[in-house]
Amino acid sequence: MESNQKYAFESIPISERDMNYWDMFATWFGANANNGTWFIGGVIAAAGFFGGISSAVIASVIAFAFLSMVGYMGYQTGASTTILSRAPFGIRGSVVPSVINLTLFMGWTAVNTFIAATSLAYLFHSMFGWALFGQPGGYFGIIVGIIIMSILHLLSIIAGPKSVQIIERIGVVLVIIFVIIEVIVVFRDVSFSQIAKYQVPMKSKMPFGVALDTIAAAALGWVVGGADFTRFTSSKRIATQAPYVGAILGMVSFVIIGLCTTLSVAVTSGVFNPNNSDPSTVANKLGLGLIAMVVIVLTSMTANAVNIQSGGSALNNLIPKISLNKSLFIVTILSMILTLVPLINGSFLDAFTAFLNYTGMFLGPIIAILVVDYFGLSDGKYDLKALETPTGKYWYKGGINWFAMACIAIGVVLYIGLNLLPIVKATVGATFISMIVVAIVYYVGSKLMRKA
Repeated sequence: MESNQKYAFESIPISERDMNYWDMFATWFGANANNGTWFIGGVIAAAGFFGGISSAVIASVIAFAFLSMVGYMGYQTGASTTILSRAPFGIRGSVVPSVINLTLFMGWTAVNTFIAATSLAYLFHSMFGWALFGQPGGYFGIIVGIIIMSILHLLSIIAGPKSVQIIERIGVVLVIIFVIIEVIVVFRDVSFSQIAKYQVPMKSKMPFGVALDTIAAAALGWVVGGADFTRFTSSKRIATQAPYVGAILGMVSFVIIGLCTTLSVAVTSGVFNPNNSDPSTVANKLGLGLIAMVVIVLTSMTANAVNIQSGGSALNNLIPKISLNKSLFIVTILSMILTLVPLINGSFLDAFTAFLNYTGMFLGPIIAILVVDYFGLSDGKYDLKALETPTGKYWYKGGINWFAMACIAIGVVLYIGLNLLPIVKATVGATFISMIVVAIVYYVGSKLMRKA
């Protein structure tokens, strides 16, 4: 007989929730207005100016609607997303989305850390003459940068949750200032007309559907962390509206900045190269100076405050015996190790693209199942006691809802198959189609099994 204590979790009572609208807005704006999003903007610049911007807006509006829904779930239950996943996947089965969430948030932490470390490498190059990454001996500076960023993350964890709020509040202000400066610099040297009319070379052209999938993968990555923060709010409006508005503004604004800066460099240099789309490289090419590099480091910290918190919650669900603080430490250290991957394969762009494919492939089905189960099959209510009871209704068979697992597999196979079709890659992409199919299959199949 399994012990109830083994699966016990903390539901945050209303009386202990202190995140206000600005805190929630700043959290999700800062999570998306960051270096990783800038780099994504540089990547989808291959879809052209109008193709890139329209794909960013469409995918963000759709994907972040799920963030609002998961945010509402956190507000209603006071539980984290990984705990809530026990209902559709089973108390033991929730290990699967937890593992995916853990690797996802460690991956995003690594992405932002690598970009920030690149900025630090530019600072080291200016101050000490150290070689840049890509040059002979360039590994040393970026490794030192990775270690420094990881130490800063650890210090913010030691300082506690309040430090995260402070980082977010300061970071949002700095991000807005940086965006304004960036826009001024970009359009001082290159006109809007030049950027809008720039034709990406055919060999580098990205289909519209692929651009949609790229943005969708980035946006959906935040959805699984939604309840981790909205469970600290005491208002439905704060839990649903603030994340949606903040996330869309952060995502779209920084995608546009990344896209425009990449195209502006292509216009002035005559060479389109998405490998040079990371903020540090672009800021250096545009002559933005050392202050820009410092801001890039700080914005990485604002984004990773969310990544590490959500990754820690996932690890805490996987191994309940480990406290949340210890989980946060472990996630930070593992993320630092993961940050070294681009140094091994030699290409940050290739590692980043592979990571986004992994994200879209698995997260779409998981989120579809999570939302359908709560709003469609459970009428917006979960039995919180049963979420930690190994003999309750969320135990299914041996603690796993095998039908939900099969639906994840269906979604993954469908995603891979759809990506083989040129018409899908050129138009609507694979992510949202696979989510719709999985949602229908899970809803209908669950209804039929309950009647049987």
